[in-house]
Amino acid sequence: MNLLDRLIAWGAPERAIRRQMARKVLAHYDAIDKSAPRTRRVRRDTASPDMIVQRSASELRAYVRDLERNHDLTRGALRVLVNNIVGATGIGIEPQPRRTDGTIHQDYAAALRTAWQDWCRRPEVTHSYTWPQAQRMLARAWIRDGESFAQHLIGPIASLDHGTQVPYSLELFEADMIPLDYDDGDRIRQGIERNGWGRAVGYWVYRDHPLQFGTYPSRQYLRRIGAERMLHIATTDRIGQLRGVSEFASVLTRLDDIKDYEESERIAAKVAAMLTAYVKRGTPDMHDPESTARDEDGNPIPRELRLSPGMILDSLAVGEEIGMIKSDRPNPNLITFRQGQLRAVAAGIGASYSSVSRDYNGTYSAQRQELVEQWVHYATLADEFVSQCVRPVWEQFVQVAHLSGVARVPRDVVPGSVDDCLYIAQSMPWIDPLKEALAWEKLCQAGFASEVEAIRRRGGNPADVLEQIATWRERASERGLHFSSAAPPPPAPATAQEDDADE
Repeated sequence: MNLLDRLIAWGAPERAIRRQMARKVLAHYDAIDKSAPRTRRVRRDTASPDMIVQRSASELRAYVRDLERNHDLTRGALRVLVNNIVGATGIGIEPQPRRTDGTIHQDYAAALRTAWQDWCRRPEVTHSYTWPQAQRMLARAWIRDGESFAQHLIGPIASLDHGTQVPYSLELFEADMIPLDYDDGDRIRQGIERNGWGRAVGYWVYRDHPLQFGTYPSRQYLRRIGAERMLHIATTDRIGQLRGVSEFASVLTRLDDIKDYEESERIAAKVAAMLTAYVKRGTPDMHDPESTARDEDGNPIPRELRLSPGMILDSLAVGEEIGMIKSDRPNPNLITFRQGQLRAVAAGIGASYSSVSRDYNGTYSAQRQELVEQWVHYATLADEFVSQCVRPVWEQFVQVAHLSGVARVPRDVVPGSVDDCLYIAQSMPWIDPLKEALAWEKLCQAGFASEVEAIRRRGGNPADVLEQIATWRERASERGLHFSSAAPPPPAPATAQEDDADE
């Protein structure tokens, strides 16, 4: 009870009890109880999500980019995330347009696959990246900077060569191209124009990279791009947040500490390796000052003892001996400390500790359990990337392919299924291929899984695998070869004469 409660209790105990009961009704979390003894600093931020991003996003981007350039662990962790989200061949697409009877229109799907393979060679305006490379660039900027952008460019455009049969290209942007500080006080906030419901309707983009010459250009160099022509891939933590924040935001200080600590340990170990020995002298009465060599001016000449393996020192004066400098470097606790910090970093960014640290010690069961639990995080990030990047690109591509006449939509395709497809992200790798293969074989034989699912889990395209197998079998049969993996031919149907003979 505070002083006022004690005074009230002295004169009116019942009223003091009612005050105490009312205070319990209004109780709150202990973490923000101002009357509790303080052992830590309470951090409060009641700003809106956009205001928090406004204050921090650009500095966080610069921070992470510096660590990516100069810190091997940060660069490796970023590569782990990108490779497990996009992979070496990118997120694949398997067209599945439907006929009215529900079956897949194979001819139209084949036409889309052919046009798509041609487009994937030069999907963006500079012709510098293939589609898998462009996906990795967009995903890398998304994870590192918190967001990335791309513009849809369709049809004939002055001085633009699409370079593909389908006249459709992407123009890739970094987050710096959309200014965070552009706000008109009404509908435009952080470079994004919204309608009354908060939906983005336009983006204000610099005509060139704003830091190309070291300073931000004026607003007159901005151009407006409609939201229907923009891809915005962003990591948002709160509802209504417009711009993204780096995935590394919560672990930056820890990564920087690891970098500084390892650098300090390396320098200490290098200095310790340079120090070898020293001459230890006895008491002053054992040392004869006259025995010290001096120059012409009478100053003592420094003595040099050059050490070599197996040498015998016979030039020590009376009372002198060689002492070795003790060094505690390299620090034996460095590995343990580093492992603990990297586990926390991996948990913060949603990556696998084994992949970030390159520490693969452990049993098969432990490694598989880590992989199974971790793969959910990769699958979630891949789903976000598909929904914000790959799906809009595919839908736009199908529409442009039809309008340009490269892949016309047949009349017997259900209109709503024209751009239906399967998005094939990275599959969980096999730790022990023999055990995994036997397990899938049993599942397929028992009818609990299909061969198509097994092929997709290995990261393959069932249609491509089937075509490869058929082509290989045909070529092998032409040369009279038969492999054990080939199924035996089905028995020939019995003729009428054979049936009569059996009777």
